[in-house]
Amino acid sequence: MIAIWRTGARRAALWAAAPLLCVALTAHAAAPAAQRPSGIAQSIHAQAPNISVRAISTALEAYSNVRQEHLTDKPLVTIIDYSVSSAKRRMAVADVQTGKVLFYTYVAHGKGSGSTYATHFSNKPGTDASSLGVYLTGHTYNGEHGYSLRLHGLDPHFNSAAYRRDIVVHSAWYVSKTFAQDHGRMGLSWGCFALSRRVESAVVQLIQDHTVLVGYYPDPKWLDSSPFLKARG
Repeated sequence: MIAIWRTGARRAALWAAAPLLCVALTAHAAAPAAQRPSGIAQSIHAQAPNISVRAISTALEAYSNVRQEHLTDKPLVTIIDYSVSSAKRRMAVADVQTGKVLFYTYVAHGKGSGSTYATHFSNKPGTDASSLGVYLTGHTYNGEHGYSLRLHGLDPHFNSAAYRRDIVVHSAWYVSKTFAQDHGRMGLSWGCFALSRRVESAVVQLIQDHTVLVGYYPDPKWLDSSPFLKARG
């Protein structure tokens, strides 16, 4: 069940009162989804070629629908293509207005999702698996892995338990080009989006506080059921 923020005061209250973000989408009240900006998708793909055009287009569609629900006013989307080997760069942060890629980097997945490739995803605590879906970034904090970023999952049954599971963006020693060359893959997290220590701080500073992040995989159940990937109106 999902409740849409309509005012700044209500938005602030929800963030303070509920760590797990819930959004109520009513199809009859929503505006029609915007057409996918294919030119922007192609531009992003040209700068981040490991990430498929389909993954990018899906993330842009999700961004458009999240923005229509007034959950973000920032022109940024972070895309992770889990169908790509962890040994390759498969995460991009892009400006949705210009198509400029601001970061193109490595990201680890959870040990419960697989080794070199992520093939299994879960929303359940204790699985140590990554979760698919559309996220909204939250606040930063200093924790076990240093400077980290909270995430709120927007997709019921796929990533809605992310905050409760402590699925965050953090840095890790096992994420680097050198590690990938030595092991043929990145190290494995407990389900978090683990980034290289070289870039994590800059990425987090850029995408914190209500920007859209999409963990993509061509999973038919997620693609067909996400409220942010359906044409509404």
